Amino acid sequence: MSRIVRSRSVLAVQNLAVSTRYYVDVLGFTRDPIDAAGWSFLSKDDFHVMLGECANERPASDTGDHSYFVHLLVDALDEYYREVAARGALIISPPADKPWGLREFSLRTPDGHRMTCGAPLQ
Repeated sequence: MSRIVRSRSVLAVQNLAVSTRYYVDVLGFTRDPIDAAGWSFLSKDDFHVMLGECANERPASDTGDHSYFVHLLVDALDEYYREVAARGALIISPPADKPWGLREFSLRTPDGHRMTCGAPLQ
């Protein structure tokens, strides 16, 4: 039986250099050893993303609710929040306990893609 061994989210960004710096310097991602013009391949732990430069496309921020692209389960959620907030993350909502049994915070990228990070309530 076949199985998926890795996945990557693929996001269109308007300025590849700006977006790559945000993922690396603010969110703590590292560059993967893949070189392709117009693309950044990035990872943080088991999460992988490809940023593709699409300078003439409508930015994700213009898509409203459709700019949400990922929910990540994170251990040490409050610690990760403090780290990224201190490095200038674009926070939408700080950590809060949710009625669905998770503690979550949300942020956005320079292009307006939204991410939510969560952890099960203790």
